[in-house]
Amino acid sequence: MTVAALRGHSANLVGVPTGLLASAAFNDHPLPLHIRGVHESHARLFDLLATVGSHAEAGNCFQGYMDETFNLSPKKPKKTQPGDTPVRRFRASYLRLLKGWGYDSNSREGAVMKGWAESRFGLFPTFHKAALARFASGAWLRYVEEKLSSRFHNNDIHTQLDLLYEFCQWSIGRWFQPGRHHVTLYRGVNDFREDNLLCGQPRPRTGPALVRLNNIVSFTAHRNIACEFGDSILEAHVPTAKILFFNDLLSRHALKGEAEYLVIGGDYRVTVNYL
Repeated sequence: MTVAALRGHSANLVGVPTGLLASAAFNDHPLPLHIRGVHESHARLFDLLATVGSHAEAGNCFQGYMDETFNLSPKKPKKTQPGDTPVRRFRASYLRLLKGWGYDSNSREGAVMKGWAESRFGLFPTFHKAALARFASGAWLRYVEEKLSSRFHNNDIHTQLDLLYEFCQWSIGRWFQPGRHHVTLYRGVNDFREDNLLCGQPRPRTGPALVRLNNIVSFTAHRNIACEFGDSILEAHVPTAKILFFNDLLSRHALKGEAEYLVIGGDYRVTVNYL
């Protein structure tokens, strides 16, 4: 069985069938999405957010809660005995994942984030270092090994990403895009190895196309920035319900400077413009 033949798992944690969630029809007419149990398990955070007066205050509130809950604040390394080398303990953090993704979406951090999207939204990734065409392939096995890396699973990292997604959705509805269901975003590509053309389409120079995007993928809000990443620009109307992260969400993160959005993938109708 190929990855392309099955777009995802039969079950997910957002209450919408995976086949529908992966479809262009969902993107045309999106439904609200919430990861099961996050608001109930972290009611204190969302009660605090309900009292804030600005998006900057909300961001500080969120990051303070994450630091406290997952012990993310840097601490001095401990010495076990006089003269011993200080022991530093690596604690997996959503901020470390964002930083790793910013350097390379095909890094181990990228694999962990794709694994989270697979777990929560049911969508299989289509690319990690190479096209993920078959489950028994070497490329798929490498992806599985990296997404399960113990280095990034020692601090409930999937729950951290759950909270990031839910905070992003809350912020969009409260401060950034209230009442709107789509935002126009851009993605620069040099080929269509990662962004797969569907329905046997030839590579378009310009015009509409149907593409299958990776289960988590980067966009930017600015067309001129997308031009720096490829000679073909994909313009998409992305559902706000599929946004995991965007540049203005937090004051402290590693993806500054490119107006970057991290988006849950699937089949998207896009307009291709060739530079």
